[in-house]
Amino acid sequence: MTDFATPRTARPIPPAVLEELRDLDDAGRPPVPVTDDEGGAPLRCCLRRSRPGERIALVSYAPLRRWAAETGADPGPYDEQGPVFVHAERCAGPDGTDLPFTNSHRVLRRYGADGRILGGRLAERPEDFPAALAQAFTDPRVALVHVRAVEYGCFLYEVRRD
Repeated sequence: MTDFATPRTARPIPPAVLEELRDLDDAGRPPVPVTDDEGGAPLRCCLRRSRPGERIALVSYAPLRRWAAETGADPGPYDEQGPVFVHAERCAGPDGTDLPFTNSHRVLRRYGADGRILGGRLAERPEDFPAALAQAFTDPRVALVHVRAVEYGCFLYEVRRD
């Protein structure tokens, strides 16, 4: 059983996958890089918010499909793709170990090793997030958790069982 104090690691989109997405995204479209004048976009390559003036791209990403290809799982109808922001060019990746983007409502969607959804939980307040994430891994069937934005349902990052 996982202890609630056990830290978990947020997994950004891997660099090799980012290179593919910068050519053609998971919907088969080339990205259109833009200069982010305002900043604040949640970047899935380095797990931080964009800064004004950075070059970013909005690409379609299929996180469960990518995980399933690594593990041999078959997500079936749970396979989905959606929009994510990434740097338009290669970046250094995450610069810390903190769980990012926990300052707002988040949905934690749990998946089993077969790629099927095992349920989810809403973390309504930022202070609810650590316990909600730890609680997800108390179920031994949970292989990974997708952290998603409530407002748009967008994938933010995944956390895998240690």
